[in-house]
Amino acid sequence: MHRNTLSAVAAAVTLLAVSAAPATAATPAATPAATPAAAPAAAPVAAPVAASPSGSFFGGKLPLSAPAVTTTVAPGVTLTSMSLGAKDAGDYWTVHVYLPATIDGPLNTAGTALGAREIADRVAAAVREKGFEPRVEEVTTAAFADRPAGTLGWIVRVGRYATSAEAATALSAIRAAGFAGGTRYTAQDGTDPGAPQKVHLLRVDFRQFRGTVGTDFGAALNGTEKLTDLAAAAGAVAGINAQWFYNSAPGGMYVKDGKLIGSATQGRAGIKITRGGRAVDVDTYTARVTLRAGRDSVEIDGVNRVPGEIWNCGGVGGDLPTEKPQHDLKCTDASELVLFTPEWGTPPAGAGAEAVLDARGTVTAVNASRGTAVPAGGSVVQAIGDSAAWLLEHAKAGERLRVSERIEDGRGRRVALTPDTTILQVGPSLVRDGRVSVNAAADGVIREGTDQTFTYNWTVRANPRSMIGTDSRGRLMLVVVDGRQDGYSEGLGVAQTAELMKLLGAREAMNLDGGGSSVMVTSGGGIVNRPSDAAGQRSLGNVILVRP
Repeated sequence: MHRNTLSAVAAAVTLLAVSAAPATAATPAATPAATPAAAPAAAPVAAPVAASPSGSFFGGKLPLSAPAVTTTVAPGVTLTSMSLGAKDAGDYWTVHVYLPATIDGPLNTAGTALGAREIADRVAAAVREKGFEPRVEEVTTAAFADRPAGTLGWIVRVGRYATSAEAATALSAIRAAGFAGGTRYTAQDGTDPGAPQKVHLLRVDFRQFRGTVGTDFGAALNGTEKLTDLAAAAGAVAGINAQWFYNSAPGGMYVKDGKLIGSATQGRAGIKITRGGRAVDVDTYTARVTLRAGRDSVEIDGVNRVPGEIWNCGGVGGDLPTEKPQHDLKCTDASELVLFTPEWGTPPAGAGAEAVLDARGTVTAVNASRGTAVPAGGSVVQAIGDSAAWLLEHAKAGERLRVSERIEDGRGRRVALTPDTTILQVGPSLVRDGRVSVNAAADGVIREGTDQTFTYNWTVRANPRSMIGTDSRGRLMLVVVDGRQDGYSEGLGVAQTAELMKLLGAREAMNLDGGGSSVMVTSGGGIVNRPSDAAGQRSLGNVILVRP
C-alpha cells in the first residue's frame, strides 16, 4: 500500500498507471555511489533519473534509501547494488479469500483470486455471515502500450496481521468456515512505490570490456543447470538467468550462434544480440519453418520441444485453445511436426512417426514410432496424429528432405541469422527506443477470458524480476530485483519494472524469466542477489553469460 495512506488503500487496491508516452532522456541523480575499500576504485555511479509522465509509479525518481554501492567486477564491467524504499507500519499480512468463477459457484472450492464485483460482494456477504469482517477491494491495471488502464477485478480480504503466522491462523479459521483462500503481504500488491526493494545492476561498457556477452545451456537443451555451474565452466565474469523453461527446456524462440534451436512464440517480444553484446535490439519475432519433400511441403510446428505441447501458446496450425501468446499456459495440438537438432539430446519416445536425417538432409531411417537419437550434424523430424501419416508417406530412405526457415521482426522484415546472432524470446518488452513500452496483451501476460487470476498474480502483483537492456551509451544492462521476501525486497509488477528500467537509463529493455529463477552471479562474489526459492538458486534452461 502507499505510504501513510492505509485507510484509503483498505478500500481499494489501485495500481498507478505507467504511460507508454515518450519520457525525456535520463539524467544522473545527485546520490553518489560508495565503493568498498577492498575493491578497485570505480567512478561513482549515480542513480539515473528520467522525467516521467504524471501519475507514474516512482514519480520520476528512484526512492533510494541508502547510497548505491558500485564495485568493479572486471575492466568495463561494474555492479551497482541499490536499496529502495523501506518497510513501514502500513505493510501487513491479510487473508485473501478466493472467489468462484461464477456467481453461484461453490465457495469452499473457489480458485480465482479476483472476479466481477457482484461475485466479490456475494462472497463478502457470506464471509460476513460467518462472523468475519471482509473488505472488497478493486484491482486496476496500469496503462500498457496496447491496453488502457482499467479495472481488472475485485478481491475479498479479511484482517490485518503483523506476521505471516497470524495470517495463517486466521486463514485456517476462514477455511474451517467453508471458504478457500491464501495469505498475502500487502507490500507485494504492486501498489507501493516506497516498498523495500533490492536492485542489482550489472553494466558492461564495451569501450573497456574486450570480452563477449552471449547465452549458454548445459550438456543438452533437454535439461537444466545452475547458473553458478555454467558460469564457472565458462570462466564467465558474470551471468544472469535467461528464458523461462518448460519440460526442462527453454521456452520461446532461441537462436544461438545463428542457429534456430528453439520454437517461436509467434509475435512475442525478444531481444537480438549481435557483435558479442555490442548491439542489442528489442523487437517482436515470428518464425516459419517449412519441410519440403519433392514438390510437397508442410509447415513444421516446432523446434526442439515436446510434440503436442505448446507452452506459452503462440504456435501455428490448429493449437487449442488459442494460437495467440498466453504466458505460462500450455496449448495443445494433436497433429504436429517437430524438428529436433543435436542440441536437444535424445528426442522423446512415443507413438507417431519420425524421419532421421543426416547432415545433408538425406533420410537415413523412417520409423513408425518416436525416440531415435539425433545423428551428429543431422536432425530428426517427429510427427504425431495426422501429421504422422504425412511424414510416413513423404519421407523415403535415401531421399532428401529440405528444411527452410524464415524469421521476421515486427515489421515483417527477414532477420538474417549470422554466426554472430543470438535471439532470446522472453518478454514482455519494457523499453523501446528510450520509451516505456509494454505490449502486455500481445505478449500474452494479460490472460484471455474472464479468469484474470494469472494476470493479477504474475503481471500486476510484485514478483522477483530479471531484465536485460542497453543504455544510451551502448552499455549492456543486466538487472535483478529481488522479491517475495517481506521487509527485505518485495519485487515489482510488470509496469513498474518497465519504469525502473527507464529510470536506470535503459534505451532498450526486455523482461527475462523471473520469480524463483531470478539470479545473478559474478566471478568474485558468487550469487549477488537473494533468490526467492527456499532452496536457493534454481537449475535453469539457459543463461546469459559475460565472458572475458
